[in-house]
Amino acid sequence: MKPALVVVDSITELKPGLHVGCLAVSGSHGGISAARYALAARPLLSVFNDAGVGKDDAGIAALGFLQRHGLAACAVAHASARIGDARSTLQDGRISHCNVSARELGVRPGEPCQAMVNRLLRTGPGS
Repeated sequence: MKPALVVVDSITELKPGLHVGCLAVSGSHGGISAARYALAARPLLSVFNDAGVGKDDAGIAALGFLQRHGLAACAVAHASARIGDARSTLQDGRISHCNVSARELGVRPGEPCQAMVNRLLRTGPGS
């Protein structure tokens, strides 16, 4: 089954039960606070902004956290998309980091976010 695309400026807009299995493209940083919202909603893939990665990798901490819960997550480079702007994440973002589960879906660093999303929407997960 092909996932639905949900584009939200803040990952807090995802709803548990409503967005299970979706492709969630957000403008949110990839910190732990954002990860908790993604965990509650359980999308197939969560896309964040790496926010410059930051001290102790705080800007991408969601990726490891979500991996430990079996959820795919990736981040776009902060220099490629505006933080807090999901449309920019989707249209302009380039994948900078991804967890193992995202790699298993075919997500690769350096890839444009739009191309990755288009592929997953066209072919479904694991293609």
